[in-house]
Amino acid sequence: MTAYYPPITYTVPETEDGWLLKTILLRRMHVSRKLQSRLKLTEQGITLNGRRVYTSVPVQAGDVVAIRMEQEISDDILPQPIPFEILYEDEHLLVVNKEAGMIVHPTHGHYTGTLANGVVDYWRQKGESFRFRAVHRLDQETTGVLAIAKNPYVHQHISEQMIGNRVDKTYLALVHGTPAPPEGEIDGPIDRDPEEPHRRIVTPNGYPSLTKYRVLDSWKNGSLVRLKLETGRTHQIRVHMTSIGCPLIGDKLYRHDVYKEIGIEAADPAAGADSVIETNDPPMLAAARNIVQLDRAIPRQALHAYELSFEHPVTHRQMTFQAPLPADMRKLRERLEEGL
Repeated sequence: MTAYYPPITYTVPETEDGWLLKTILLRRMHVSRKLQSRLKLTEQGITLNGRRVYTSVPVQAGDVVAIRMEQEISDDILPQPIPFEILYEDEHLLVVNKEAGMIVHPTHGHYTGTLANGVVDYWRQKGESFRFRAVHRLDQETTGVLAIAKNPYVHQHISEQMIGNRVDKTYLALVHGTPAPPEGEIDGPIDRDPEEPHRRIVTPNGYPSLTKYRVLDSWKNGSLVRLKLETGRTHQIRVHMTSIGCPLIGDKLYRHDVYKEIGIEAADPAAGADSVIETNDPPMLAAARNIVQLDRAIPRQALHAYELSFEHPVTHRQMTFQAPLPADMRKLRERLEEGL
């Protein structure tokens, strides 16, 4: 016997009397044609007043349209008891605060120890059956708010909001220097670096990319910056901040230009900062020393997904989730305040 998740329903108002059922599904319930095709294959996938009908039938005011999705499991993900922080959960959605160093989903060479392994085990312990569907990405070393859909309808709905630029994603970063002006936009197309394909660069022929930023606090050697993504390119914040001369502190992939100027050996974390800096210029030496010391003060790029806001796909309420600044970034901020 097929097991279903609780139904998602819609009551037809007077103004939509006579509409076709498929129009209600697409325009009012925002069920994609792909998902409609999938729902049609199950006995209770699409019903009108409790009865299975063709989607070409007209509806009447007061009719109740319901969709039911089959229960799923992530049978390709090994359950593991991995702790994680829950910010919000209901029958449709799970929102977590991802920690640094945790990969979101199993990949080649990383089949265990991921957030997905922990979430699947958490659901199993509760006796619940869901397939792991992260609705957006966070780099392995980036902390903060991550939303996980519990069914394909919720995943599709939030994905469409993201495509329509209706999802607000706000990040906090600690960067070298201070962006000028203190508030503005970085409009720089991004694509792969032809010399190092795992890196991205700002290039005229890249994909349109827009980041809005505002300096929240600044000190002698660095700044706390709030950033909002208007597009979602890989490594977008890291690439854009590097492009304006304010790379993220601790970022090993997108480093400050001073590393090219003072010698590649400065990248060696075991070496003393002064001994590996190839310059006799005292001001350059002092600046380089500060940059190297700051990068060694945190083992990752200082980037945190602080806030995520979108419309709940089922309740249609605007939801906003926040995760406080993690301990390693708070400690780094204290060191910046002390003059490091």
